Amino acid sequence: MSEIELSSAPAQLPHIRVAVLGTGKMGGILLQAFLKQNLFAPEQIHATVAHEERATALSSQWGVEVTTDNVAAARNADLILLGVKPFQVPELMAQIRPVLNAKKTIVSFAASVKTSQIEEAAGMELAVIRAMPNTPSALGAGAAGLCRGRFVSEEKMDLAQRIFATVGRTVIVDEKHMDAVTGLSASGPAFIYIILEALAEAGVKVGLPRDTATLLAAQTTFGAARMVLDTGYHPALLKDAVTTPAGCTIDGILELEDGGLRVTLIKAVMRATQRAKELAAG
Repeated sequence: MSEIELSSAPAQLPHIRVAVLGTGKMGGILLQAFLKQNLFAPEQIHATVAHEERATALSSQWGVEVTTDNVAAARNADLILLGVKPFQVPELMAQIRPVLNAKKTIVSFAASVKTSQIEEAAGMELAVIRAMPNTPSALGAGAAGLCRGRFVSEEKMDLAQRIFATVGRTVIVDEKHMDAVTGLSASGPAFIYIILEALAEAGVKVGLPRDTATLLAAQTTFGAARMVLDTGYHPALLKDAVTTPAGCTIDGILELEDGGLRVTLIKAVMRATQRAKELAAG
C-alpha cells in the first residue's frame, strides 16, 4: 500500500479521538478511508497492531501513531474500534476495561460477537455498536450492517453511520438480523464472484477472448447493481425491461430457472446465515 495523500483542510470531526485496536485488513481499510476523506486528522488517530516492526512500518506509511499498546490507545480515545478476531475480543476487553468510561463509544466489527458480550465485559453502561462490513469496502463500495447496544444514543449511531459511509453504504438493523447481514452482504461477494466467473467462462465458451469476457462480465455485473441502487426499481422490473418478447434474454432466463440458480442462491445465503448463528453461539 502506498502512502496516503492528506488534505490540507480541517478534519470533519476534529474533536473526536479515535483508537483502532487491531489494525488488520478491515481496520486498515477504515483508517485509510478516514484519512483520505479527511474525517479525522492523523493526530486524532492511534492504531495498534501485534508486532513492533509492523507498528513502525505502518506509522511511517500512514502518518499516524501506531503502537502495540492497546491500553494507551483506548485511554486517550473517545471512539474505540475493535478490529481483532472474535476469539481475541474477551482478552482485549479485559486489557482495556480499566481505562473505559461511560463517555466512550465502542464500535466492533468482530464477527458474531454480540453487543451484550462487550457490554458485560466492559462492566458499565457503555455505548457499543456492532458492525458487519464487507471486503468491497476496500474500494469504497462496501456494505455494512449496523446494530446498537442498549446504551447507544442517536448521536452515537449517527457517528457510526458516518464512519462506515467512508467505505460504502450502511443499513441499521436489529441485532437479531446481524447473522442475516453476514450471510447476505459479508458472504455475498464470494457468491457474486462465482456468478461473474461463470459468466466469463460462458463468454469464452461462445468464442470471446478471456480478458474480453471477464471485462464484460464484471462491467455488466457492476452496471446491473448500479441500476438497482440508482433507480430504486425492483430487480424484477429491471429484468423485465431487458427481456423482450421472443428474444434472446428470455431463453437464457429459462435456462437459469431450469438450473435452479435462484433457489441455489437463496440456499447459499440461508446456509451462510446459519453458520454465522452457529459461530455466535460458540
